[in-house]
Amino acid sequence: MLTPTEKIWHNGRFIRWQDATVHVLSHVVSYGSSVFEGIRCYSTAVGPAIFRLPEHVRRMLDSAKIYRMEIPYTAEQLGEAMLEVVRTNKMEACYVKPIAMRGYGDVGVNGAKNPIEVYIACWEWGKYLGEEALAQGVDVCVSSWNRMAPNTLPAMAKAGANYMNSQLIKMEAVANGYVEGIALDTAGYVSEGSGENIFVVRDGKIHTPPLGASVLPGITRDTILTLARDNGIPVIETLLPREMLYIADEVFFSGTAAEITPIRSIDRIVIGKGHRGPVTEQLQNEYFGVIAGSRPDRYGWLSPVYAAAAVK
Repeated sequence: MLTPTEKIWHNGRFIRWQDATVHVLSHVVSYGSSVFEGIRCYSTAVGPAIFRLPEHVRRMLDSAKIYRMEIPYTAEQLGEAMLEVVRTNKMEACYVKPIAMRGYGDVGVNGAKNPIEVYIACWEWGKYLGEEALAQGVDVCVSSWNRMAPNTLPAMAKAGANYMNSQLIKMEAVANGYVEGIALDTAGYVSEGSGENIFVVRDGKIHTPPLGASVLPGITRDTILTLARDNGIPVIETLLPREMLYIADEVFFSGTAAEITPIRSIDRIVIGKGHRGPVTEQLQNEYFGVIAGSRPDRYGWLSPVYAAAAVK
């Protein structure tokens, strides 16, 4: 359950956590008309810092554009508001969630006349798939639910309505005794998890589905691609048949919540040696090294909360 913080940013001002409510007849309630982000703020050597803030803000604005939602704030204003939410709530490490939604107004599928409400909240949140999962890995299954076809719902948008599909994938997996599910696209190729991108390691090379396989362009996914290439690990973005999962040396998830989580079994078939493999561990060390300060932030991925020029 969420542990409330003191304040939430709403349309340019701070309100109390308990006052951040919407009317039951708001457009978003009936039609899922929202776009959002999930962003990690880490406790670093220079204080709290938000990971890849500009990229998250850009993706949120991209998602809104796809769904014809005009957010009345610039990228710079949104970025600064997210930093201010962390400062105002005096957080050292937290999960930041900005959300834009169609609010109360007109009734009907077309919500173009409804006001756009923007909220930004933050709260403490641990490891999404469990602390031990980062080393031991998780047990997952291939879901019976496919990802949406590219001409139905836009997979490149991080939109609330899209996550009804994610809920079906996740709930089915948990009901069957797994931690997470892996969805295939409508052509039967590997797509992603309910809220994570997926990577397959075979013979020292990393394979990951392309964006055309109904994949969300994950910020952590891009982080993995960058770290792998800079560390001399070959990366191939390609369509992956389901059986590639079973014969992989390593498989791992990536995501803001999941970070880099190894997969130890899929459909009760052991992957590799049944625990975190060397490529996954190397990437974890690079990723968490940047956050902890044991690796230089040479990519400029950290936006310090208390720096005057944090938003780049």
